[in-house]
Amino acid sequence: MRAPVNPGGLMRPTRARIGVLALISVATLLNYMDRAVMGVAAPSLTAELKISPEMMGFIFSAFSWTYAASQIPGGLLLDRLGTRITYAGSLILWSFFTLLHGIAGNVAMLFGFRLALGMAEAPCYPCNSRILSSWFPQDERARANSVYAVGQYAGLAFFAPVLFWVVGSFGWRALFLIAGALGMAFGLLMYARYRDPGESSRVNAAELAHIQAGGGLTIAKTDEKIPFSWANVRKLMSKRQILGASIGQFCGNSTLVFFLTWFPTYLATERGMDWLKSGTFAVLPYIAASAGVLLGGQVSDMLIRRTGSANIGRKLPIVAGLLLASTIVAANFVQSNTLVIAIMSIAFFGQGMVNLGWTLISDVAPRQYIGLTGGVFNLCANLAGIVTPIVVGVIVGQTGSFYGALAFIGVLALVGAAAYVFIVGDVRRVEMD
Repeated sequence: MRAPVNPGGLMRPTRARIGVLALISVATLLNYMDRAVMGVAAPSLTAELKISPEMMGFIFSAFSWTYAASQIPGGLLLDRLGTRITYAGSLILWSFFTLLHGIAGNVAMLFGFRLALGMAEAPCYPCNSRILSSWFPQDERARANSVYAVGQYAGLAFFAPVLFWVVGSFGWRALFLIAGALGMAFGLLMYARYRDPGESSRVNAAELAHIQAGGGLTIAKTDEKIPFSWANVRKLMSKRQILGASIGQFCGNSTLVFFLTWFPTYLATERGMDWLKSGTFAVLPYIAASAGVLLGGQVSDMLIRRTGSANIGRKLPIVAGLLLASTIVAANFVQSNTLVIAIMSIAFFGQGMVNLGWTLISDVAPRQYIGLTGGVFNLCANLAGIVTPIVVGVIVGQTGSFYGALAFIGVLALVGAAAYVFIVGDVRRVEMD
């Protein structure tokens, strides 16, 4: 048994949660890098396999078909098996399917591997949400969320030149082989190092008391077998906090999906930059998005400390971010590539702030359904990954231009802002029978 918390406050709390945050930060970086390398490889890949824009839109979208469909099963699996097994197993499996992309010889194989990758990645964000709820008090969650979430942008922000260089020097297949091998190795490390708070040997009673006093769950109830039912899903979606946040995140994710899939092609075809130059220019919006994630987390926690209102602290930065994301449409009206990159950077900076939706859902999810809530939320959010690549591909294929595609992304961002303002309501933990 653990020693009780020293009543005199003499026991100095450990900071084991910082090590946990480092683990999920790297895992999230690998998660988004494995999704996004398809966008980096796309100009070379489409030329070799002779893929049309419409078909490429479906290939980009294929990942999200199974990713979205697997969110509820992934959340249920998390509630049954716990974080350690679910997260490590998912990481190893999705990295293996990333590696297989490198041997694809035709469109059918590529499409199949994208479907498998989406299914394998599904538990990642529900796991992250559970880890935040378990390891961090409420007034630290937004900052913790911003630190690990920055990995989804930093993976390309800082590695984009290297990724484009790999494609230029060794071909697009090498990109998938390298990314997959790195992920599989880290999955084994995740299994060896991660423990829930109640099982960790690196956390002491004082740190557990600090986490619990701030609303952290500290001891994950992985032994409680909660049966799945669609009735529970309907109950969750009947709560305005979960419904509104899910709609808003769908709209915000549309901007993210554009940058993860079509953005390099947009620079290469619409703006006339070759793919090596695109690799250099693509860094700037991703750096801006990384800054948006970090700033959003800092501002959110600061607002909660100063106002005591989760409504202000969580919703205000998200709405501001969605309004900034809507400015992407301005790229249609400028000629200078420098101005285009500046506009894209502002829009992606705003989208980075929208990542706070995951912190908000950690605050409102019912205690006994954290995994299922994360799965439902991510299902709705990642329907954008199905819709957006196809819509963009059809628009580009039919019109030969990205003009309508950028307008589509901008309008969705405005709809998302309206959802957080008018639907979400009070940011408080939902109670369910």
